[in-house]
Amino acid sequence: MLFLIIAIGVLLIIIATSKFKVHPFLSLLLGTLFVGFASGMSFDLIVESMNTGFGNLMMSIGLVIVFGTIIGVILEKAGAAYRMAEVVLRIVGPKHPQLAMSIIGFIVSIPVFCDSGFIILNSLRKALSKRAKVSMASMSVALATGLYATHTLVPPTPGPIAAAGNIGADAYLGTVIFIGLIVAVPATFVGYLWSIKVATKIEVPEDVTAAGEEFDYDKVVASFGKMPSTFSAFLPILLPIVLIGLGSIIAVLGVEGGFANFLMFLGKPVIALLIGVVAALPLLPAFNEETLTGWMGQALKDAAPILLITGVGGSFGTVIRNSGVEDIIQGWDISGIFTGAMFLLVPFLLAAALKTAQGSSTTSLVITSSLIAPMLPIMGIEGAIPLALVVMAVGAGAMTVSHVNDSYFWVVAQFTGMKVNDAYKAQTMATLLQGIVTIIVTMILWAILV
Repeated sequence: MLFLIIAIGVLLIIIATSKFKVHPFLSLLLGTLFVGFASGMSFDLIVESMNTGFGNLMMSIGLVIVFGTIIGVILEKAGAAYRMAEVVLRIVGPKHPQLAMSIIGFIVSIPVFCDSGFIILNSLRKALSKRAKVSMASMSVALATGLYATHTLVPPTPGPIAAAGNIGADAYLGTVIFIGLIVAVPATFVGYLWSIKVATKIEVPEDVTAAGEEFDYDKVVASFGKMPSTFSAFLPILLPIVLIGLGSIIAVLGVEGGFANFLMFLGKPVIALLIGVVAALPLLPAFNEETLTGWMGQALKDAAPILLITGVGGSFGTVIRNSGVEDIIQGWDISGIFTGAMFLLVPFLLAAALKTAQGSSTTSLVITSSLIAPMLPIMGIEGAIPLALVVMAVGAGAMTVSHVNDSYFWVVAQFTGMKVNDAYKAQTMATLLQGIVTIIVTMILWAILV
């Protein structure tokens, strides 16, 4: 009966968000209250669980999400994302435009939301497509899948951070980033292959209007205005990742001493992301009200709904744990059913069902990680690498699949000019393959590393 109550709670969240278009924060709150009351929890315990779950998650990752969002907004508005794109284009060369788009998306979406990343790089996508005389749809799918891979797998994107926090992996964020970058490579590559094998056959209106047009790529790049240097553009992304990675390595090696402790301090995610914000400040065109108040205010507005969704997701998970389900799960002997890497299919399938039903990858990551958290101690899953791979399994499900109830689907379709049936063939099928490849790679890594 308790599991039926939890299932109904999840179903309420899905129906509220997908059918009645209720904001995910309110939907999660509704599901949390339903599970609390229906499971027979006392009023005081419901309130305590909601406050504790929300507060604990905000305490561990709240500022990390805010700082990551600030970095993303600065990179977007200061033209640093364009600079990174131009560097990648120079390295890859004009003969592989889809590959260049995939790599650009892979890099930009580490701090920038995938839908925002697609919008800000859309003019560059069109410019390169016309310059290389390749299909607009193929360039769109290459960019969209590259953005999507790191969006669902690599912190400091809020979804993976929230999942890590829910399952107790926030202390191993460096490992989650490292594993996420590895797993995101094949996910991006399969999107690239789909773009050149399938999406190239899809024609959109821009392909017809572009035919015979003279197009000056350099003028489009110049229209972005003065862009920052390569070093200053990449620094706000790479510096926090390097610091978190160093801190994780020192912790694993057990090195002690004043300098080691200082490096571990710098490697704390909240400190590393704050240093990333400082590194992004020189990108500001001026230190005035528009940038210091306007841009920062925009970043806080972007972070607010993610913070609320993530926080109430923590409340949902805590209410579930305190409802008595943890005691029931502890009495199960599921080790014979889900052995080793096979357990990863549980979070994958659950996240995929939630993603497909309600559309939001972030919501899927938050809810799924909350649901599976009580199972992990029973399965003996603890430590940096196993928990990081669980986050990857959840992320794999959260990218399976993007279709009409996902805002990102419409961003890609509308900005490309694809018909809905073509967008299903190009974008939805690509994300399905990405999810399948990601869970397979994750299970292989589990077999090798755990």
